[in-house]
Amino acid sequence: MKVFFQNLRFFRFVFLLLVLYVFSQCSTQNDLPPGDPDNGGLVVPNGFEVVVVADSIGSARHMAVNDNGDIYVKLRGGKPKGIVGLRDVNKDGKADSIVYFGNYEDVGNYGTGMRLYRGYMYFSTAGEVYRIKLEPGKLVLDAEPELIIKDDYKNDPHGYEHIAKPITFDNEGHIYLQYGAPGDVCQVLNRIPGEPGEFPCSELEEHGGIWQFDASKKDQTLQKDGIHYATGIRSIVGMDWNTADNTLYTVVHGRDDLARRNPLQYSKWESAIFPSEEFLRINKGDNAGWPYFYYDQVRGKRVLNPEYLGLGIEEESGKDYIQPLIGFPGHWAPNDILFYTGDQFPDHYKNGAFIAFHGSTNRAPYPQAGYFIAFVPFKDGQPSGEWEVFADGFIGDEPLANVSDAPYRPMALAMGPDGSLYLSETVQGKIWRVMYKGDKRNFGKADLEVTEARKELPHIRTPDEEIDNLQKGIIMGGERIYATYCAPCHQRNGKGAEGRFPPLVDTDWVKGDKARLIGVILNGLEGDITVNGVGYNGIMPRHDFLSDEEIAELLTFVRHKFGDGADGITAREVQNQRNKNLSINQ
Repeated sequence: MKVFFQNLRFFRFVFLLLVLYVFSQCSTQNDLPPGDPDNGGLVVPNGFEVVVVADSIGSARHMAVNDNGDIYVKLRGGKPKGIVGLRDVNKDGKADSIVYFGNYEDVGNYGTGMRLYRGYMYFSTAGEVYRIKLEPGKLVLDAEPELIIKDDYKNDPHGYEHIAKPITFDNEGHIYLQYGAPGDVCQVLNRIPGEPGEFPCSELEEHGGIWQFDASKKDQTLQKDGIHYATGIRSIVGMDWNTADNTLYTVVHGRDDLARRNPLQYSKWESAIFPSEEFLRINKGDNAGWPYFYYDQVRGKRVLNPEYLGLGIEEESGKDYIQPLIGFPGHWAPNDILFYTGDQFPDHYKNGAFIAFHGSTNRAPYPQAGYFIAFVPFKDGQPSGEWEVFADGFIGDEPLANVSDAPYRPMALAMGPDGSLYLSETVQGKIWRVMYKGDKRNFGKADLEVTEARKELPHIRTPDEEIDNLQKGIIMGGERIYATYCAPCHQRNGKGAEGRFPPLVDTDWVKGDKARLIGVILNGLEGDITVNGVGYNGIMPRHDFLSDEEIAELLTFVRHKFGDGADGITAREVQNQRNKNLSINQ
């Protein structure tokens, strides 16, 4: 009889635990708002629901969610008042209060970083990292921002490129900041076809790496006040500190224009899918091989950049640099990474990495790719399975020829206090909240089938070299030259890419002064310019290697196509401008 009562007590205890577990699951789900009937236009695994929190708030970059559920978003190029605070007052999942604030200097148009850390909101511009003290219950933070790190990039002798400022923090009071490369590879004359790479690269001391700083110290200067934590990394827009193994992880943008600047070594198809976008685990002192090597995800190895062929670097020495955990296809543009530490989602997602792919600009003549949220299951500091499609539906009609035709471009990831996943995008400024409402105990492969099927769509699968070529059989003369040298940046439709490459359509640069337009082709362009009221600051390499006839054909096409049928340009006009350049430089 004694044994009977002991067993009875045990089964009662087990039953009570089961009831408490089921109650907690139901309670958590009951606290979540309903998803939109169409899941906000997104495709997610079974059991998940999506609600649109806010729409059209401005070009939303990185974001963070406070302990009370308030959302903070950093806008691109918002000088004063470039921060948006969002609050859901009635708990229906929609932002009832949307407020713009922020009084700080913004010297660029990236507006990248946004993280909460130890009672402060940290955010970055192209040139600065600031912080503002969080105040309990207060959405608008009107205190004067404290300048933590400043970058005097406009006086950098190496030039201006890849200066987005993603930020993350470790558990010991350090902030980590990337300073990207001034170009695709390290060259004295940046982005010039046939220009060899500089060896050894003088830029590596101050560029192409990650620096560690004191997160609480004011008025630090990049790079002299920081510790050079890692090097050989071209460009980072997303990084996160993984608390499960206390290590820094990044997703890296690979180089551009393999074929355009090295047409003898690479086809346009190879240039579209290479080099890899790398998912890296970073320890102090690591070197990822830039500018000498890029990662080839098909061969599974680092490959010598063509600009360094014949300079005495052994191809096999690529194995001496750190290798990526995953090599994603080229030009997907990974712009954020988040290790999921919440309890709302099934265990499959615990401590795994979500990655936001912003979408490519350099895949012409093949369809643009990326534009989705991926998930990488993780265990013991390594991927524990194949990467998955987690959220899709951003790209619109396919195949996508021009980046400006994409209705949404995924940008940022953030986790709410209840474990919900928040997503932002840069075109409309839409914010989504992804919630799990299904049975966590029975979540499995069958629930992933709907999103895994998306891997066969043109914006994710590897393009066929012939079938998927969007330019086959239709381009002649100046249009062919444009497709080869201009479309990867300015796009086939001439509308450019937001914040990076200015448009050509209906601009004074195209239909205005001919001599200035010819000069841009012959001399390139660098520094601040304004196009249709929008500021840009980047580098367009010179194309003086084209003949006078080729430049005339190119610009005649551009002016006719994008300049309201403006009259053409002759080879004699190009020759005259080239001669003027020569006389000035002699």
